[in-house]
Amino acid sequence: MTTTLTQSGGGKDRPARSTMKDVARLAGVSVKTVSRVVNGEPGASAAVRERILQAAERLDYRHNLGASTLRRKDSRSGIVGALLQDVGNSFSAGLLRALEDALREGGLSVLAASLDEEPDRERDIVSDLVARRADGLVLMPASERHEYLLSEHRAGLPLVFVDRRPHGLDCDSVTIDNRMGAKLATAHLIAGGHRRIAMLSDLHQIETAKERIAGYRAALEEAQIGFDPLLLVHGVRSEEEATRVVADFLDSTDPPTALVAGRNIITVGAVRALRSAGMVRKVALVGFDDFPLADLIEPGLTVIRQDVRRIGAEVGRILLGRLAGDNGPPQHLVLKPSLIRRGSGEILPPNLDPVGR
Repeated sequence: MTTTLTQSGGGKDRPARSTMKDVARLAGVSVKTVSRVVNGEPGASAAVRERILQAAERLDYRHNLGASTLRRKDSRSGIVGALLQDVGNSFSAGLLRALEDALREGGLSVLAASLDEEPDRERDIVSDLVARRADGLVLMPASERHEYLLSEHRAGLPLVFVDRRPHGLDCDSVTIDNRMGAKLATAHLIAGGHRRIAMLSDLHQIETAKERIAGYRAALEEAQIGFDPLLLVHGVRSEEEATRVVADFLDSTDPPTALVAGRNIITVGAVRALRSAGMVRKVALVGFDDFPLADLIEPGLTVIRQDVRRIGAEVGRILLGRLAGDNGPPQHLVLKPSLIRRGSGEILPPNLDPVGR
């Protein structure tokens, strides 16, 4: 399950929590036997275990995970930290759920946080999770360099980077071929007859944005279409910004006939602008990242899909392997995205549209 840690303890008006001694007294067993049961250790019969669990329920006993971690021989907390860019975004949310499902079999809970492209926030949260004795970290980093994690990596803390590769240390990573994805999107529009193709991208310093821009430019170059810097806008961070940029494109003297949106929120903003201008069936659009209801928009959105469930499953597999003692060399898994045709990316440019829509 996905959890958030909170501090316990009482103010003067809060009744004292039941203790392990209270459970032992009610169940008629030793404190050691209660400890074995609540920590999932063998050594108690089914009948005794049931009696202890019933006593714990009657007393509303809550096991102190922090204290038990210090006593356990393996020093495990049962918690994995997942530091993603925005857990409210459909890509991060889907990845988090897939990771949660993958780690459940190992009895691990996920403590998630949003980084919002803030390197200082990343370091602070990592420091907090290390202090809480997290069993492993999954990072979609905001920082460009990651040497600050070297000491934890050497100490054996499993680290798996997702969506973006590590720089400054060599550890496990699961990414997709972002360059290939953007090239696939752009080449698809070129094959449909488009020559003025604009791209809206995220912050240029973000690795995934760099790779997607490179793929866009590579497709233009291979088709011998000159790159127009006015058709590339980066630093688009919200739906509202994307809407404004696309509206400006449409109002220009030589507007693009097709758009490549560099991430899902940009796609949504682009759709809003096209719909407001009555151009949803006149300007082609391919978005990077699929998202819920993308197939229900009219026309359905053509997208570059990342297999989020597989990404999460692979991250979980690697992490569980490390926790089980796998000391092999770092794994760097690069998955291929796919083009999903739904209609928006198949709109023809005006000079080739026989209907003249």
